[in-house]
Amino acid sequence: MACLFAIFLSVILVMVYFITNYLSYLDFSEKLTPFECGFDPLSKMRSPFSTRFFLLVVLFLIFDVEIALLFPVLSIFSENISILVASALMLFLLILLFGMFHEWNEGALDWFSS
Repeated sequence: MACLFAIFLSVILVMVYFITNYLSYLDFSEKLTPFECGFDPLSKMRSPFSTRFFLLVVLFLIFDVEIALLFPVLSIFSENISILVASALMLFLLILLFGMFHEWNEGALDWFSS
């Protein structure tokens, strides 16, 4: 019974995919416009790009990756950890906090300049 249900659900999903895919090919107006990295292609070509936004995005990516590296450490805390692992974790957190405070002191995290 479960196998029959899985086959039936697969056929329904494939049919929905083909129907939605066919309907998207009927509208060619969006596909004929050039893609310019998220900018409106009908606007002026040399519009300035916000460097503060770019810097904020880069800082977010850096700190986001570093925070994602902390998730495996949470699984270590259920076991007995050694002094070496604890000191490496504290050094990593210290470097992360130092970097954040440095960027905060430089004003890179302030969206509005004073």
